[in-house]
Amino acid sequence: QVQLVESGGGLVQPGGSLRLSCKASGNIFSINTMNWYRQAPGKQREWVAAIFSGGITDYADSVKGRFTISRDNAKNTVYLQMNSLKPEDTAVYYCNTRDRSSGNFYPWGQGTQVTVSS
Repeated sequence: QVQLVESGGGLVQPGGSLRLSCKASGNIFSINTMNWYRQAPGKQREWVAAIFSGGITDYADSVKGRFTISRDNAKNTVYLQMNSLKPEDTAVYYCNTRDRSSGNFYPWGQGTQVTVSS
């Protein structure tokens, strides 16, 4: 089993920056890809960014050019650097990926709240 713990959220003004962290533990050797998702109040959870084995990255159009996903394999941690934040980025942010054998997501962590407001 894999455990995921997100951190780094907070309150920031529009145009500001935050760096989120996602620490993975447990049966992590099976993880190649990691994603960040977010869920705003009253909305469905949406995909934000992915980092694949080899460091290839992909982003949702809404965050492209503003967010950067990275990983530190030695620390089993994935990061999301968020710059030029907008009020519409306000959400709870989660990291997760699908178990390669079952295709199911690992258990969701509690997420970390990001609030962009003046």
